[in-house]
Amino acid sequence: MESIRELYRIGHGPSSSHTMAPRRAAEMFFDRNNTAVSFRVTLYGSLAATGRGHLTDKAIQEAAIPKKVEFIWKPEINLPLHPVGMEFEALDADGKQTSFWRVYSPGGGALLEEGEYPAASVYPHSSMSEILKYCTSSGLTFWEYVEACEGKGVWDYLREVNRVMHESIQRGIQAEGVLPGGLGVSRRAWTFHRKSMLNGNTLVREGFLPAYALAVAEENATGGLIVTAPTCGSCGVLPAVICHIEDTVQTSEKHILRALATAGLIGNLIKEKASISGAEVGCQGEIGSACAMAAGAAAQLMGGTIRQIEYAAEMGLEHHLGLTCDPVNGLVQIPCIERNVFAATRAMDCATFATYSDGSHRVSFDEVVTVMKQTGEDLPRVYRETAEGGLAITYRFLAKNKP
Repeated sequence: MESIRELYRIGHGPSSSHTMAPRRAAEMFFDRNNTAVSFRVTLYGSLAATGRGHLTDKAIQEAAIPKKVEFIWKPEINLPLHPVGMEFEALDADGKQTSFWRVYSPGGGALLEEGEYPAASVYPHSSMSEILKYCTSSGLTFWEYVEACEGKGVWDYLREVNRVMHESIQRGIQAEGVLPGGLGVSRRAWTFHRKSMLNGNTLVREGFLPAYALAVAEENATGGLIVTAPTCGSCGVLPAVICHIEDTVQTSEKHILRALATAGLIGNLIKEKASISGAEVGCQGEIGSACAMAAGAAAQLMGGTIRQIEYAAEMGLEHHLGLTCDPVNGLVQIPCIERNVFAATRAMDCATFATYSDGSHRVSFDEVVTVMKQTGEDLPRVYRETAEGGLAITYRFLAKNKP
């Protein structure tokens, strides 16, 4: 498995796979071909189907300024390696190709080339069962295991991750207005937060937790600076849970960073053994993974054992199995923003349930990850971030037929 630095990426939304990664790919290709007169970019599969809503073309064009970029959209074609693929061409004054690059965005802001060797593994184990066995025999917690594998420098990076997460919440709960994109979706984080404050501590759980999740998800929808956890579309879940626990239980930064390390380990295992890409396995890979990460982090902050943490993460993913990715108009708004809210609430429930138990359970985390991968592969294409099924077409149909 790679470093959790590759899972927690700091960048601008609204999509890690459809905005952050294409922008980075464009910057790399344009820099290598800075003598080109113009560029041509062909977008395939999910990237072409929902790219406009995710601002893919805008992100790529901004990287090319002042040069022109011609876009070709091929949503009906998936390239061999992954459904989120793109091809870059550098063109001379006569429009002839001088350079070509095919690259993929497998999720979470990462880039992948055909024939590329996997990055050197930072972790000696690649399954939760192996890590549990090792930690049990050595007496290590999950965060100590992360530190042993990543080195003490990981804490400086997680400190920056924590800072950006908290700042995205603070920006989000202060902002008001309508989100861009044409759906007429209004920001609600400020309203939730203010009403919770006015109603007193009895509604902290019911109001502040959703407000925090809304705040980050809404910031992401406007292209704000967020942390992928593990993706942009699911970026509100973990920060909301962390901030909620800080509100309700005295918690030091040191313990928050340790919880982020554990959550990163959980996300890394899902990324390694299955996928965090909505275009590959549906929203279960994004929101389900985020819920598992947040549930594990919460269980640790509640004083849970490593087996209780594993149980919380397992439930967080298990109860999102089969969740489709069907963004209306290709925007990370409906149903994405509300899913962050309910996944954060479910993460807290999973952590509470697990810590009340002794941590024993029938279905393991590894087994649920395997099932999630197979379920994602079995999902019809229209439910894997193409905006061609589910809510994406139902809402569009209803909008057209309104009087």
